Amino acid sequence: MASANQHLDSTNTQNIPSGEGKLIAIVCAEWNQQITSNLAEGAKKTLIEHGVSEDGIIELDVPGAIELTFGAKSAHEQHDPDAVIVIGCVIQGETKHFDYVCQSVTYGITELNLSYDAPTIFCVLTDNTLEQSMARSGGEFGNKGIEAAVAALKMMAL
Repeated sequence: MASANQHLDSTNTQNIPSGEGKLIAIVCAEWNQQITSNLAEGAKKTLIEHGVSEDGIIELDVPGAIELTFGAKSAHEQHDPDAVIVIGCVIQGETKHFDYVCQSVTYGITELNLSYDAPTIFCVLTDNTLEQSMARSGGEFGNKGIEAAVAALKMMAL
């Protein structure tokens, strides 16, 4: 569970590798765009702060969370990036659709991590309410897009 005092922070640069010369794709779902755009902006800003050039960031939009896996696969195959960050937001509704979407995206991203040499970073919020998603996309619980960028920089260094 996320808490206000327990999230990755891009300002402690001691343990964050440089992204200089790296190519990173950000694949962002348009669904719940008020949330996903904040996450993508946090990721992009953090990558640039840590040496990735603006030209080294490829931004791809897909309609929704289910399409993130295909978008990330396409990014891997068409651009050969050093990392791919997938950004989405699925909010619990009254049906089981939430469960199927979350499971599909999670399995898809796991499969991509096993299929490509470059990491695919999971930044898909799976919250119960819009307020929880807002709190994790620049609110009281930080910005999970920043955390995804830090994770990408660390994973590329492996």
